[in-house]
Amino acid sequence: MLVDHLGLRRRAAEGGQDGARALLRHLRHIQLDPLDVLGQNAELVAFARLPGLKRGELFGHLLPGGAFEHFAKEACLLPAEYFPAYRDRAMQAPWWRLGERLSRLDAGLIQAVLDEVRERGPLTAAELSDHGAVRPIDWSGWVGTSKAGTMALEVLRTRCELVVSGRRGRQKVYDLPERALGHHASAPPPPDVDRWGVLERVAAAGGLLADSSGPWWSALAGVRQSGLPDRLVEEGALRRVRVKGASRTYLMAPGFFDGVGAVPDDGELRVLAPLDPLLWDRALVKAAFGFDYVWEVYKPAEARRFGWYVCPLLHRGELVGRIEARVHSHDGAARLRVDRLWVEPGRQLDLDALRRALTDHAARCDAVLGPIPSAEPTPG
Repeated sequence: MLVDHLGLRRRAAEGGQDGARALLRHLRHIQLDPLDVLGQNAELVAFARLPGLKRGELFGHLLPGGAFEHFAKEACLLPAEYFPAYRDRAMQAPWWRLGERLSRLDAGLIQAVLDEVRERGPLTAAELSDHGAVRPIDWSGWVGTSKAGTMALEVLRTRCELVVSGRRGRQKVYDLPERALGHHASAPPPPDVDRWGVLERVAAAGGLLADSSGPWWSALAGVRQSGLPDRLVEEGALRRVRVKGASRTYLMAPGFFDGVGAVPDDGELRVLAPLDPLLWDRALVKAAFGFDYVWEVYKPAEARRFGWYVCPLLHRGELVGRIEARVHSHDGAARLRVDRLWVEPGRQLDLDALRRALTDHAARCDAVLGPIPSAEPTPG
């Protein structure tokens, strides 16, 4: 059912801009991560669901006009029509530490950056005038920007006074909402933003959302504790259920069982993004698929069970293995290199389906596929 609801049974019929925007509306939000190994995380989410999309195209299809970036489950791409709900609440993830940013910046400097984008925009941080230095924020060794102008852009985006309207290379482009999002910038918000937010978050999780604390609540952490989820259950807008093998209880959309199986599986193997919405709740993944998943990219090498950037493999509704691969330059040409491959206990890894999937992925990255090593058993 999760595979069905999250669009992983069969690729959409349409790609391009229309397909990308329809996908974002269906998924509600697509998590962002800047690492670009096989494509960025958001691109891998789209590759698994859309035909023909190539590396580097997704942001151009969505921005400007079809999406903006803000916090849902962590930093995400969100449909443009969600902007009024965020504009009036300026929702932020608790870990983003907006207050610390504001304590480092003069209010006049923030206004000056906003005025500059209004007059000169859209602009990247590199194109902005020099507004001096600022003490960076340190996240346990990961250090943020030391440029006051760049930090001001982050504050203005968080407060919805600016939005990310595109990319120039790897640089985000910032602009006024009214220029980037058109009528969505001034549209009225939902009548009850908190209620809307909870129901959207359940839908974005595939119709099944743990009601315990976790990153999937992120900007809605206070709403989770407000009693609203209980009221939604009492009204019948949500159901509270248990999943065999999982210790948590879950909020379930009433239509969770509707239409399941109506779309036949296309038989294609999919290389899933490490932060694909199917994988957000690791306890649910383990209960539903018997798949023990941890993304190990931030672990020290000696503590990893598999590898640095490892992607799960989905085939015919089952998580059948994992792959560590990357696109790199070889003799002046791009090559998709597979470093290691694992098969899950009790699962069959269809090597022909895997080769078709990797050949397709290589073509999306304008690369050629290198040799595929033999599959290893999953380590105990």
